[in-house]
Amino acid sequence: MNNIYAAVIGILIGIMIFGLKTGIGCGFANIRKRDVLILAMGYFTISIILGSLVELVDQSYLEKIASLGMTLHVLIALALIAAGVYTQKKWSCGQDVSKKTFMVISIPCPVCLTALFVSCMILASTLETTGLKVGFLVGIVFFISVISSTFVFRKMHRSPEDLGTVMMFLGIFYLLGAMIVPAYIKAKQLNIASISGGEIDIIPMFFFFLIILGGYVLNNVRGQ
Repeated sequence: MNNIYAAVIGILIGIMIFGLKTGIGCGFANIRKRDVLILAMGYFTISIILGSLVELVDQSYLEKIASLGMTLHVLIALALIAAGVYTQKKWSCGQDVSKKTFMVISIPCPVCLTALFVSCMILASTLETTGLKVGFLVGIVFFISVISSTFVFRKMHRSPEDLGTVMMFLGIFYLLGAMIVPAYIKAKQLNIASISGGEIDIIPMFFFFLIILGGYVLNNVRGQ
C-alpha cells in the first residue's frame, strides 16, 4: 500500500512540475488574469478528456508513445530556444512580444499532453479506478499548480527578458534530456560505466554538468 501511495504522490508531483512550467510563462509575460484562468481551465478540461480516453487505449501503445517522446522533446526544445532568443532580442529593441511568445512555454504541447495522458493511464491502473475520476484529479492538480505558480512568479516582477532566459534554459534542458537520457539507458543496459573496479554513473554527472554550464553561458549572454 505504501508503494501505491508513493507512486501516486510521485506522479502528482510530476504533474505539478508541468503546471509550474506553464505558470512561469504566465507569470513572466504581460497577460491578463482572465487569460491565465482560461489557460488553466483549458488544461483542466484536457485532463478530463484524456482521462476519459484511458480506458479506450491499450497499454501496449505506451511504448510507441515513449518512442515519439524524444523526437517531440527535440522539437519543443528548439522552439523554446528560438522563442527565448526572439523575446530577448525584441525586448532589447523596446518591444514586448511576451504576450505571444509565452505560448511556446505555456500552451499545451505534445510533450505535456503525452505526459498527462500517461499519468492518467498509470494512475487509473494504480488506483484501480475509472479514467474519468483520474482525469478530474489530474486536472485539479494542474489547475492549482498553474494558478498558484503564476501568482508567485508575478510577485517577482520579472521582465520579458527574464522570460526569454527561462525559455532558453528550458530549451537547453529539453535538448540535453533528449540526447543524454537514451545514451544513459543504453549504457546501463550494457553495464559499461566503471572506474577502478567500481561502477560509477558517469552520464548523469555529465548531464548535470552540462545543465550548470548552460545556465552559466546564458547568464553571461544576458549580462552582455
